Amino acid sequence: MRKLWLIAVLAIVVLSLAACGGGAATPAPAKLTEAPKATEAPKATAAPVGDAAAGKKLYDSACIACHGPDAVGVQGLGKSWVTSEFVKTQTDAQILDFVKKGRPATDPANTTGVDMPSKGGNPALTDQNLQDIIAYMRSINKP
Repeated sequence: MRKLWLIAVLAIVVLSLAACGGGAATPAPAKLTEAPKATEAPKATAAPVGDAAAGKKLYDSACIACHGPDAVGVQGLGKSWVTSEFVKTQTDAQILDFVKKGRPATDPANTTGVDMPSKGGNPALTDQNLQDIIAYMRSINKP
């Protein structure tokens, strides 16, 4: 019985590590665009640094609960990415910084009244994972 318990625990650990990338080294993030000047509107990164297809898979596991299956938002939880002015007006670097920090419900800019947890509540997400999610976010955001 003890061996069976040990095997079950080991299987859970292995599956958890696989889901988190197995603790592999984080690749160095690609160079992002610099912040926009105060007199000009922010621009998206000229060449995407993320992979939208990989970002969709990550979205489905980390973001879907609040932003919904079609990224149109869940009332009282997360905003739509499809129609988001925030996505349109922020650089990739600014969105990366935002997602890494999150936004507490007490922030005056928070219009949902609930916390946006850092990294969507998944501390295992790397900068590259987040850049992939940003690429997906941009791919579905309507101009």
